[in-house]
Amino acid sequence: MYEVDLTDPAVIADPFTAYSRARDAGPVVRLSIPGMPMWALTRHDDARAFLTDPRFAIRAASFAGIPGVPDEYQPYLRTMSEMDGPDHLRLRRLAAPAFTARRAQDFRASIEPVVDKLLAGLPPEPDLLRDVAKPLPMLVICELVGIPEADRGDWVEWGAIIASGDVRRLGEAIPGIVEGAKSVVAARPDTGLLADLIRAEDRMTDTELVTLVWHIVLAGQTPANLIANAVAELWTRPADLAELRADRSLLPGAVDELMRWCGPQLLTVPRFAAEDVDLHGVVVEAGEPVTVAIAATNRDPEVFADPDRFDVRRGAATQLGFGHGPHFCLGAAHARVQTEVALAALLGRDLVLAGEPVRAPDPGTWRLTELAVRLGV
Repeated sequence: MYEVDLTDPAVIADPFTAYSRARDAGPVVRLSIPGMPMWALTRHDDARAFLTDPRFAIRAASFAGIPGVPDEYQPYLRTMSEMDGPDHLRLRRLAAPAFTARRAQDFRASIEPVVDKLLAGLPPEPDLLRDVAKPLPMLVICELVGIPEADRGDWVEWGAIIASGDVRRLGEAIPGIVEGAKSVVAARPDTGLLADLIRAEDRMTDTELVTLVWHIVLAGQTPANLIANAVAELWTRPADLAELRADRSLLPGAVDELMRWCGPQLLTVPRFAAEDVDLHGVVVEAGEPVTVAIAATNRDPEVFADPDRFDVRRGAATQLGFGHGPHFCLGAAHARVQTEVALAALLGRDLVLAGEPVRAPDPGTWRLTELAVRLGV
């Protein structure tokens, strides 16, 4: 059985080559990960089928397991992303109307001034990740949900705590997060995403609504790594930059190609087998975890012609960077629009990379820790 060692520095430095080799070796490979080895699917069509297979279910580590959270806040910690089956489907259906492609396009006019304000405040040599890509999604989702200006600093801080993975700090932050969400719900806005959710409240309990609100806000940071990766990639490709500057209508397709080529997620959240399953000739025993190697499926030559070539005109809508099936990223349309707006604004600036982007040594994600740039006057 072909095995990928996720602690191997060569795999961390170039996961796309490592996963391409794995895909060539077979449809199912073994990932060696300290603490939880797992199976991985490497081919696009197999992955799509797996992500809709009811024999595999998400069993993500629950927020409810975080130590130090007072009992009164425990009911608010079971999020939709940790559910499967009827509970997940019901909440997903209630939330989905607020996250359609049309609603995302309608919100474009609210994103543009947020981007413009961030860019206007940049120094001549900023860290684009720190100064634009990271704050933008949180500011946008706060605007979308209706978080008051005075409270947004708290949400930015809470988002940073969750992103840090510091369990102790997260336990300490949970009461503030839940109380903040309760306050937003109590304000009962008439328009926007939260108004849509409140209109569905007759089918959603108060606890479910508060939980959904805080989870939406803190999960809304997703585009940060995509925007940073996109800039790090595009600004090394003068011909592609020139093409996008000449024809901004190419941006929606370019965002999908960027997700295919350098999307931040290398692996999906693992699913666990509910029973023994024969998966393309490999017996996965009940309880064993299985993931999709997105870095392999998004360069599958059976689906993408000339997959190792970046092409802003490709049209890569079938890429799996946002997942597939019941757990397809709820905020995908908003993430796409945010990325389009940010790239459109940056294309209009005299911007160059200032040195080599610094990448995190993370086998599960393809993300930067620094993105130094220089801005012309």
